[in-house]
Amino acid sequence: MDKKIGFLSFGHWRDAAGSQTRSAGDSLVQTIELAVAAEELGVDGAFVRVHHFERQLASPFPLLAAIGARTRHIEIGTGVIDMRYENPLYMAEEAAAADLISGGRLQLGVSRGSPETALNGAYAFGYQPPEGTSVADLAREKTTIFLDAISGKAMARTDPARTGISGGLAIQPQSPGLRERIWWGAGTRQTAQWAAGLGLNLQSSTLLSEDTGLPFDQLQAEQIALYREAWRGPGEPRVSISRSVLPITEEIDRIYFGGQENEDQVGLLEGVRSRFGRTYAGEPDRIAEELANDKAVQAADTILFTVPNQLGVAYNARILETIVKHIAPAIGWKAKFRNQDALR
Repeated sequence: MDKKIGFLSFGHWRDAAGSQTRSAGDSLVQTIELAVAAEELGVDGAFVRVHHFERQLASPFPLLAAIGARTRHIEIGTGVIDMRYENPLYMAEEAAAADLISGGRLQLGVSRGSPETALNGAYAFGYQPPEGTSVADLAREKTTIFLDAISGKAMARTDPARTGISGGLAIQPQSPGLRERIWWGAGTRQTAQWAAGLGLNLQSSTLLSEDTGLPFDQLQAEQIALYREAWRGPGEPRVSISRSVLPITEEIDRIYFGGQENEDQVGLLEGVRSRFGRTYAGEPDRIAEELANDKAVQAADTILFTVPNQLGVAYNARILETIVKHIAPAIGWKAKFRNQDALR
């Protein structure tokens, strides 16, 4: 499978010195503009994180639909939507609409969510797991309902008093092929295997909520191998991973990122010993060599590069241009489409 690259934005905003995203409006509009710039550079994907009760992107579907309307080629997606917060039928309608607007380019990452600022935030949205079950169980049950809905299964019944018949009703609109473009964000090897059994593509980020003592890239590569072995869906699954890559090509880059930590970090996350992947900061040639030797980068077909969105569109477009020109080719990536003028 051809290697793809994309950017992943957390969509932070804060009215603070140095921030180019002072408001939610700034963050949303600039995310659209960065997606347009990324497509001109030949980048394959524009992905956004989803967080609630924080100054970050939270409502992905209007944003993804806007990106889809402004672009022609680039994949649009999430990494990831916290299913604990979602009404799966309403989400199915919104996802299909965004996919249709983009012409079938939606790559939707979902999961049980990550540690968050809010205490029991999903409950504030009206969702609580039944007694004896966990929030992870709730997220998985909602995911199953969502998958049924986008697959065209009957989710409601007709009213015989109005229609004269009794039959099933599917969610509308439907977007053909969307079911094959749903990804599960897995933080462990076990959840990756669960996703494979459900026929979901795999998203794995810069954090694994387990630690065996192996370097992060090797542990993640093991997760990917176990996922592929457990795959039960039709065709060949896709696997994406995230990397924090900060190429230093100008003095301003060195000021921002020269002191970044370049080693894995191990710590407790919700009481579980977890391993956090390193940041790749430095000269582009050195980063290219290090990523070429990254076991998980070798195993995945899609690499998402996180961007420091608060530094603005022009700055992040320059980072992506450096990745396109000097880093991505070393990991086996080739541009599929490109505005040649953007690279001059």
